[in-house]
Amino acid sequence: MTPAHVHLDRPWLSFGLGSPHQVLSWTLNRPGFVMADKVVWREVRNADLPKDLDVHDWLSRELTARGEENSVAFLTSRAIERFHCADAQVGETKAFAIATVGLSNAERVGHRQPPHPLSYGTINVAAQVSSSLTEAGLLEAMSIVVQARTAAVMDANVPLRSGKATGTGTDCVAVATPPGDTMYAGLHTEIGEALGRVVYDAVLAGAQEWKTEQEVRINA
Repeated sequence: MTPAHVHLDRPWLSFGLGSPHQVLSWTLNRPGFVMADKVVWREVRNADLPKDLDVHDWLSRELTARGEENSVAFLTSRAIERFHCADAQVGETKAFAIATVGLSNAERVGHRQPPHPLSYGTINVAAQVSSSLTEAGLLEAMSIVVQARTAAVMDANVPLRSGKATGTGTDCVAVATPPGDTMYAGLHTEIGEALGRVVYDAVLAGAQEWKTEQEVRINA
């Protein structure tokens, strides 16, 4: 069942945070530390992004047309309805993650595969935690989310010439928390455990679904 704060309106997927949160990401439209109350995905196809297109300008116009210019936005070539959610509570800390996972653009960290412009895929993850964090705490939380993403991809076992894939060449992550004074969010904390669990579960489910689709396509 899709949570009430997640809304699919193809080619858009939106994740409402419930209130203004500090969000850390490297998204095209609002990278770095920003305040936002929503994270959105925009599904794209090759026809949406011709060779000479200014993608930043195009995305800005798309967001403005929907009144989403203050949202943190991902672009994905994954079929937008193929998203996966996970939630967890550890002690007093609640966490939620939503991920879209495509691995046709898979890479292993420290190596580069030849690019395949017609086969781009990506992993986009948005994670929210109830604990209020400082900017330093949010940076540590980001490290946990990225670690969980990587662990899930490795456990999905996507082989490359250089070894198991650890992600894709175009992954993007956004982490949202209320602003506050908690400085630490490592693996020994409730925050780290809850965040790591939901991101791992959502990304692994997405990676396994993607692999199953490829096997069906090959055997069709």
